Amino acid sequence: QVQLVESGGGLVQPGGSLRLSCAASGRIASINQMGWYRQPPGKQRELVADIASGGSTNYADSVKGRFTISRGNAKNTVYLQMSSLQSEDTAVYYCNFRKSRGFGRWDDYWGQGTQVTVSS
Repeated sequence: QVQLVESGGGLVQPGGSLRLSCAASGRIASINQMGWYRQPPGKQRELVADIASGGSTNYADSVKGRFTISRGNAKNTVYLQMSSLQSEDTAVYYCNFRKSRGFGRWDDYWGQGTQVTVSS
């Protein structure tokens, strides 16, 4: 019911910046949460940042002060501005859309993932 299209991944040098974008389409609920997860090589998927429909944000400790998550004005897009990138940030980044079903229940939707590689 919800489709996510990601863009912005690529190769960047340490200390550089990169901006990821995700657009959601389909049956979008007004109450939702969007975010970014990543999976480094050989490791489990982890939360990077998320943002609620009301605008509140949440960041992993490892990216605080370096990454910024934001929504588009229609609230069907989400961006991740990444600065001061390190080799440890290398991972496949996934866009996440969490849709409320009511009664405290949620459904999760995922993008296909975009590769971010930080290397000199």
